[in-house]
Amino acid sequence: MEATEKRQRGRPRSFNKQPDNASVQSLDRALRILAIVAEGNGLSLSEIAANSQLAASTAYRMLTTLESHGMVEFDKIEQLWSVGVETYRMGSAFLRRRKLFDRARIVMQDLMEKTGETANLGLAEEDCVVFVSQVETHQPIRAFFRPGTRTSFHASGIGKAILAHLPAERVTTMVGRAKLESYTPKTLTDESALARDLSEIRSRGWSVDDEERHPGMRCVAAAIFNEFGEPVGGVSVSGPTVRVTPDRLAEIGPMVCAAAAEVTRMIGGAEPPAADGPAETAKR
Repeated sequence: MEATEKRQRGRPRSFNKQPDNASVQSLDRALRILAIVAEGNGLSLSEIAANSQLAASTAYRMLTTLESHGMVEFDKIEQLWSVGVETYRMGSAFLRRRKLFDRARIVMQDLMEKTGETANLGLAEEDCVVFVSQVETHQPIRAFFRPGTRTSFHASGIGKAILAHLPAERVTTMVGRAKLESYTPKTLTDESALARDLSEIRSRGWSVDDEERHPGMRCVAAAIFNEFGEPVGGVSVSGPTVRVTPDRLAEIGPMVCAAAAEVTRMIGGAEPPAADGPAETAKR
């Protein structure tokens, strides 16, 4: 004799369709179920009901409504529910409308006030970093990057923060194309030295441009990630070496990391898993 299946599948055994009484409570339940389905990788009705703390018949009614709008899909063979294509379309609409500059501005303002130094926002282009926004400090001596200013990946805090989270083969390609131009005596022009620095950045979470682009200026940066966990830009704090001293790096670094993580969250991005150890990077 076959054992009774404990895992309810796509439909409750007894379901009596009830009138559609729309209410805020129904909307709240439906959104809760949608979030549960989105988190899963194909869920049975009983799993959804248990996670939402709703009766199976109520959960099923919500699921069929969501299904009619393309928000969830039902696999008739596996008897499992999963997120629908319409959910993706709506998410894509958000991604199209998001305004990185506007969303990052308030974070940068807060970062400037906490550190007392200029906060910058840079975006990755194919072969360089472009500074697109800046919140200047009130200090008389300060860093200034005109919007549209371009700088090499290997000679900027934001650039190195981005490189540290890219696949090794892509870094190698980018480094080979850039040819590691020297800007100051401290610019990392040796691939092995750059590889070691990128490995440390990935493990630590933030980068340091230690007078590598402009003498007398030091920068601390962290990467911003898109929805695929890919680095697309970064947030940084920059200032003269007399104020951004080596002793302050341990204080400023975590603040810059937190700011970049907040911008990532605001634009619907996803940070990659933390590194377990030094990452292999651009060695040829």
